[in-house]
Amino acid sequence: MDWNAFSPVTALAGGALIGLSAVILLALLGRIAGVSGILGGVLQKPDADWPWRLAFLVGLPLGAMLMAQALGGVALTLPAGIGIVIAAGVLVGFGTRLGGGCTSGHGICGLARLSPRSLAAVLVFMASAMVTVFITHHVIGR
Repeated sequence: MDWNAFSPVTALAGGALIGLSAVILLALLGRIAGVSGILGGVLQKPDADWPWRLAFLVGLPLGAMLMAQALGGVALTLPAGIGIVIAAGVLVGFGTRLGGGCTSGHGICGLARLSPRSLAAVLVFMASAMVTVFITHHVIGR
């Protein structure tokens, strides 16, 4: 399978699985599947929510690795140096705190609940992503 090629079928299947997992988390635990909030709960003082939060976070990369292996493996490469990746992670963390949630919380769960705040956040996320891609590909030219 060519992992660099866009496929509407695989994109739809992935989106459906993400949506299903968000619905299951909401139905079983009454919690929103916002990854930054889940991570924040693990990093803060442990409480009764800690085990499911940790299982969710461990399951994200573990599930991806298992699926990649089941489909024949995937070569992972970083498009930038480790310093840029760390800086990007810090900026994303800052942005999730500033925006009161992450793309998964606002984009998947918030929009599904028709939250005006989430709609505004997603519009800002998407506009920022488009501007970033334009600048890095057409102005700076990577």
